[in-house]
Amino acid sequence: MQSNSAKDDSDEMEIISSEHNGTVHDTKNEDSGDIHRAEENQKSNIDPNLYLYDDDLATRPHISTFISSIANYENTIPAATDPDAKPPAPSARMGTLIGVFLPCIQNIFGVILFIRLTWVVGTAGAICGFLIVLTCCCVTMLTAISMSAIATNGVVPAGGSYFMISRSLGPEFGGAVGMLFYTGTTLAAAMYIVGAVEIVLTYMAPWASIFGDFTKDADAMYNNFRVYGTVLLIFMGLIVFVGVKFVNKFATVALACVILSIIAVYVGIFDNIHGNEKLYMCVLGKRLLKDIPIDNCTKDDSFMRDIYCPNNRCDDYYLNNNVSKVKGIKGLSSGVFYDNIFPSFLEKGQLISYGHDSIDIENIGNESYNQIMADITTTFTLLIGIFFPSVTGIMAGSNRSGDLADAQKSIPIGTICAILTTSTVYLSSVLFFAGTVDNLLLRDKFGQSIGGKLVVANIAWPNQWVILIGSFLSTLGAGLQSLTGAPRLLQAIARDEIIPFLAPFAKSSKRGEPTRALLLTIVICQCGILLGNVDLLAPLLSMFFLMCYGFVNLACAVQTLLRTPNWRPRFKFYHWSLSLIGLTLCISVMIMTSWYFALLAMGMAVVIYKYIEYHGAEKEWGDGIRGMALTAARFSLLRLEEGPPHTKNWRPQILVLSKLNDNLLPKYRKIFSFATQLKAGKGLTICVSVLKGDHTKIANKAVDAKSTLRKYMTDEKVKGFCDILVAQQIGEGLSSVIQTIGLGGMKPNTVIIGWPYSWRQEGRNSWRTFIQTVRTVAACHMALMVPKGINFYPESNHKIGGNIDIWWIVHDGGLLMLLPFLLKQHRTWRNCKLRIFTVAQIEDNSIQMKKDLKTFLYHLRIEADVEVVEMNNSDISAYTYERTLMMEQRNQMLRALGLNKKENSKVVQTIVDHHYDATRTASKVRFADPTIEETPNHESHNDEKRNSIDSDGHEETDAPEATSKKDESTEKADSKFKSNVKPDEFNVRRMHTAIKLNEVIVEKSQDAQLVIMNLPGPPREVKAERESNYMEFLEVLTEGLEKVLMVRGGGREVITIYS
Repeated sequence: MQSNSAKDDSDEMEIISSEHNGTVHDTKNEDSGDIHRAEENQKSNIDPNLYLYDDDLATRPHISTFISSIANYENTIPAATDPDAKPPAPSARMGTLIGVFLPCIQNIFGVILFIRLTWVVGTAGAICGFLIVLTCCCVTMLTAISMSAIATNGVVPAGGSYFMISRSLGPEFGGAVGMLFYTGTTLAAAMYIVGAVEIVLTYMAPWASIFGDFTKDADAMYNNFRVYGTVLLIFMGLIVFVGVKFVNKFATVALACVILSIIAVYVGIFDNIHGNEKLYMCVLGKRLLKDIPIDNCTKDDSFMRDIYCPNNRCDDYYLNNNVSKVKGIKGLSSGVFYDNIFPSFLEKGQLISYGHDSIDIENIGNESYNQIMADITTTFTLLIGIFFPSVTGIMAGSNRSGDLADAQKSIPIGTICAILTTSTVYLSSVLFFAGTVDNLLLRDKFGQSIGGKLVVANIAWPNQWVILIGSFLSTLGAGLQSLTGAPRLLQAIARDEIIPFLAPFAKSSKRGEPTRALLLTIVICQCGILLGNVDLLAPLLSMFFLMCYGFVNLACAVQTLLRTPNWRPRFKFYHWSLSLIGLTLCISVMIMTSWYFALLAMGMAVVIYKYIEYHGAEKEWGDGIRGMALTAARFSLLRLEEGPPHTKNWRPQILVLSKLNDNLLPKYRKIFSFATQLKAGKGLTICVSVLKGDHTKIANKAVDAKSTLRKYMTDEKVKGFCDILVAQQIGEGLSSVIQTIGLGGMKPNTVIIGWPYSWRQEGRNSWRTFIQTVRTVAACHMALMVPKGINFYPESNHKIGGNIDIWWIVHDGGLLMLLPFLLKQHRTWRNCKLRIFTVAQIEDNSIQMKKDLKTFLYHLRIEADVEVVEMNNSDISAYTYERTLMMEQRNQMLRALGLNKKENSKVVQTIVDHHYDATRTASKVRFADPTIEETPNHESHNDEKRNSIDSDGHEETDAPEATSKKDESTEKADSKFKSNVKPDEFNVRRMHTAIKLNEVIVEKSQDAQLVIMNLPGPPREVKAERESNYMEFLEVLTEGLEKVLMVRGGGREVITIYS
């Protein structure tokens, strides 16, 4: 601090020059030497090759420092753990198979597969049943594609669909969908519990019924389900409360049971290819009968006569039809598949029979006897709703992203492979069941015609108990998983503080368990159990999952259509049209399945959305809705005024400072082309020119200039606005524009200014306004881009190939990473490849640095070649001293001569000719002012005084005729500086950096289509010598390069690895 203070004080001192022995002495030389020594001690840890960026390194870290802090990023959101257990050793990261594929398999295969799929096939037929399963699988596949895109768009912490949607569509949508997903998961637990009770009471222990014979009374069956379901819920709730460790271990057992059960079914289908004699049904005419012992299945048997002929009055249908025994499992070779092709939908109360004759399916009398009736009205859409829970569970992989070794690779592959596997099992099962089992037995939902046996269990090998026990344990495990996951999801939503009334559920118990959330989950689950019927629960929870999947598709579609710079998924096989098709399918299935349940789910989502909008806590997660607000009108502007946009929504809102020539035409037309290419038709661009004068006198000229500027913008397809500012002083005008331009959230954050090509010839006014503009941009925390060689930039209608080279010296918010990505969005630069170069310091491990940089680019989803350049700490060359000395001599000569305005132009020209002819090296391009013709004597013929100003801000003056000989005063002044004066070490170090970096950049990137590099900060001292030196350093840094873009960030992060 003291050295900086001393430095500031010394800068205020006047330079008093005197002639002594042919040299010039400054009264502050000794103080200046002390200051520079103090600065060198303070900055001794700065690599000599980067000394030009020493002021930046205090606030903008070197690349090696920056990327090492994020290269080993780890997700830390924990999964459910046992609070009583000892802290486990760090576990190995899971791969695709263990971490994603198998959990998805376990969650997708469920109770519906075992107790309802055969009934769905028999009722809908093979064709419609296949379409039902295919429709459900298409919904989940399209959703998985959208989810994969979102999950690979950066590092996604655990949280499943809630996290992805809330961070993509905003807290309102996220909160609504999160609550829907929580409700669906809770109701899924209720369905699993009711399904487990159904398996036990119907197929394993029918004697345990406490409400009588439920085969004759459906209400008794559902009452049993309610009572036993409540008991089982309490038991499972206690297990979740005290034994999370048991739940996690039981998940492995449940998965094994599912896989073994499915294998047993497939083996059984081929083992019974010719059918078996185990199951026979009793059929009266075409009607299926129940509770008839197969030995008594004859018309003459007294058992049958007592049922159908009470009081010696026989049923007409009984008298007119025969009784027969029908084999239930006929096998694939029997050709029964053809009998199961077409649907057999029934209304509630109709009888199950072959065909569609009304005499067979209508129960004309009041007595049902032992005939099996449909308990619900079946339709194609209803069966979709009943079956759909069988394909849910695709979020299991994304929920475990924190435990995966490479989530961006494992989630898409594992999830899609799991869906393909389960879809293959479901679709093949439809065909196998239709080709193996008799139609009547398929339609017997509870197996009453075969003595209350499970149809799938009797197909399996070696016996039915494999399926009964396996299905019960797997259903129990799925219920435990739902009761474990739902409270934690509710707690996560509550902790986000977006729904105020959920605040009490954010708290955990002393053991770290979400006890309050668990109690609420059990209450909601109990409400589902009280419905007592899987066929009612399945369509209801399907609504919540369909809403959730629909919003996942919507989130992907919105992000893709908005094309936000942060939207760079590593998963490339997605498209917005697929997401919209998935969204349409979700909505269609919801409405077709049960329009009143759909309205219930939608109404719940709207209520939660509005509640969060009006009463919820405000959150800014960089979501897509926030991105759309950037292009909206008044309402969006007011919203954006609430705070700056999130890093994920940051895109360059460009302010182009353009110079007009004497004819009020933009001097550099391609600066508009570059702005168009950078924006790729998106975002906002404002073009402004500054005219010097009195606005009251040249108002008409300003109007004409604005019209011309607008025409150029239209020709170059620049989307945005233009304006003209008239000011007394150009520098003040530019400062006012930069500070005040824009409105609310549409205020520009990036400035493009032209390079002052003729700053050496036109003197201090040229570079002073340029540097003043650079300082103003930095003070306003805006990014700055200075294109050099703008006339060599490509046209917007051209396509070029080659390399875009990024020289990343210091990290200033990631703008250097984002700019080439944005340029490549435009067709002009699309075929270019990115190459990123960074400089390794002596103490850096260049191999590890390159590895870390590749890791960083991997997280950014940016494909580029990486090269770490090692620059040796070589001694400062004689050429560096000579170049620095001539630079200082030039400044001292100008100061000593005390020239007036007109003399300045001539003398500067002659000095430039004398001192710089020898130092100009052979380069690919010379950055002369493209609008000024050069003669062999470097004479300027532009003698008109102009009223306009370029973005470089220099004021143009009358140039007198150049003479072929030097003035005597110039000759005399020049001779005074021939003595051997040691240059300032402060300047030598910076010149050394510029020369060394330039040598490396020219060697590596001379043939690149564009070189992007950090723009060093301007000198802090407002002194002509320092400012002139700064311009010289930049010239040296960019010598030999045709197209250069110098970039300086605005002090905030503009790119992120997060989703």
